[in-house]
Amino acid sequence: MSERTDGILAVIVLMAFTGGLAVTSAPLSVPSVAIGGLGTLAFEAVAFSNSDVVSHYWERRVVQAGTLAGAFAIVGVGIVVAPSSILSAGIGSLTTYLLFLSFVLVSRS
Repeated sequence: MSERTDGILAVIVLMAFTGGLAVTSAPLSVPSVAIGGLGTLAFEAVAFSNSDVVSHYWERRVVQAGTLAGAFAIVGVGIVVAPSSILSAGIGSLTTYLLFLSFVLVSRS
């Protein structure tokens, strides 16, 4: 999967998290945004050190579809259980991922 497709999927899921936060009228939790962002950076550090394995699995359509479905499930659970913290963490995570992806693309140019 290309970085472009990864970015498009991340934007779609980010819109779902943002929409969930808007629907619940919950406030954005800055600490949760930070935790989500730090989680993404930690994941990317581990994924980078095992990039061949990660790429091998991520290229499978079932993994991509399962990840997308899982993200939407987290939005649903977040709306019901703890919208401010769960949805804010997702927003922080996805925003960090998109910034990270942008950095990777710019540094390749």
